Amino acid sequence: MTATDHAVELVHAAARAASDKLAQQLIAFDVSEQLAITDAFLLASASNDRQVKAVVDAIEDKLRELGAKPIRREGQRDGRWVLLDYGDIVVHVQHEEEREFYALERLWRDCPAIALPADVTEAPAAPATDEQ
Repeated sequence: MTATDHAVELVHAAARAASDKLAQQLIAFDVSEQLAITDAFLLASASNDRQVKAVVDAIEDKLRELGAKPIRREGQRDGRWVLLDYGDIVVHVQHEEEREFYALERLWRDCPAIALPADVTEAPAAPATDEQ
């Protein structure tokens, strides 16, 4: 059993929304073999509490456009680690310190990774300079 096409579509949309708000270390896992409650996890990091909230807002807005509503939301008030449960996918947006401490990717490293779109995974181009 693998993550459904719908779950992968939601992961891609959430990853793009997170990337647009400069989230870092985006990674997705197909956890459908290990968990009966969801198909995929998306992990994202942000450098401060305000950015965590901005990433979460962008993800919620984007997934709402696709007709998805979170079943549960945890951690919004503190802004250090926000969990968004959409049923098919669970999104973890963590402050960099929480990401490093809890290292969720180590827990799920045996699960297959879900490839993210190139516009999410490619590093931004360096600004051009006029030096010669």
